[in-house]
Amino acid sequence: MYLGNRISSIVLAAALCVASAFAQEIYRNEASAQFFGTFVSTTWAGGERQTATDTGGFLASYRFFFNDFNGVELNCGWAPGTQNYFDFFSGPYGVRSDSNEATVAWVFRYPGHRVIPFGLLGTGALVFNPINPAGFETTQARAAFVYGGGADVSLTDRFFVRAEYRGFVYNDPDFNTLYLLPDRVTHRAEPSIGFGVRF
Repeated sequence: MYLGNRISSIVLAAALCVASAFAQEIYRNEASAQFFGTFVSTTWAGGERQTATDTGGFLASYRFFFNDFNGVELNCGWAPGTQNYFDFFSGPYGVRSDSNEATVAWVFRYPGHRVIPFGLLGTGALVFNPINPAGFETTQARAAFVYGGGADVSLTDRFFVRAEYRGFVYNDPDFNTLYLLPDRVTHRAEPSIGFGVRF
């Protein structure tokens, strides 16, 4: 009887260890879809002001983790908007211009039971596509430095809600025209929220 109890205890302990190992499985792949807002800083140069409308867009992300903490992220996104300019001679004018973004970043996360915080650093490009006539017809890409952070809140072991902030540092678009002063560094803030899946 005593031996039987010990064997039963050992089998039960082994089963619990196996179950615990499966419950703590760390998935290496993540995909998410998010809605974001864009908020661009105002810049001044040579008496000319440049900014952009506050707007919203969509972001798709894929992450692959090399281990529990470090991974790489690929993103693509789209947002409508208008680039707004003002100078003292011609007054205000705007260039209707959608923007596409493509970035790659290193991601560091801290695995938790329910909330998983993360930070990221990377690079990429913002591509501005003007749809106004009158000389602003040149699609223009701007290299960007990307940084950010956020947290994933697990709904199940596979599905989660992602709240994130990403910042872009880049040069304002000038659309290769003589009317706009080039090479003014600006900042674009992108808070976002969405859903994702681990696999």
